[in-house]
Amino acid sequence: MTESSQRNNPDSGSGERTPLSKRGGGDPGTRGRTTIADGVVEKIAGMAARDVVGVHAMGSGLSRTFGAVRDRVPGGGKSVTRGVKAEVGESQTALDLEIVVDYGVAISDVARDVRENVIAAVERMTGLEVVEVNIAVSDVKLPDEDDDDNGNDDQRLQ
Repeated sequence: MTESSQRNNPDSGSGERTPLSKRGGGDPGTRGRTTIADGVVEKIAGMAARDVVGVHAMGSGLSRTFGAVRDRVPGGGKSVTRGVKAEVGESQTALDLEIVVDYGVAISDVARDVRENVIAAVERMTGLEVVEVNIAVSDVKLPDEDDDDNGNDDQRLQ
């Protein structure tokens, strides 16, 4: 075969031909990298934790107070990440949650349910392995207590 016919014939030379599916590096799902920000995992975990019966609020008293003020500011919006801290690695994440429970609920049951719900939601939505969910119960909401988030400090602020 001449040199020009070898260039025009893809089967010349080694005798092997690269299949079309192998072009560009194989499976499209493996091309490139996906990174997930801490804030994304925090939002998912915050929403999942709030869905659990017995969770009254998220965050400490101070963060809830600042959150109530921020909620009243136009465009401030409600922070779903309040009381949630995530550390995200390449394939794993760890979460710290601070919750307020309703009076009368079994705290250990609520904590277990929060863990289960958060792990299921984060792993399903992100594909990350949740290695731990630490839960700190910072307060108990008594039935006769007013919510900090309801703006009962308005009289004092006026």
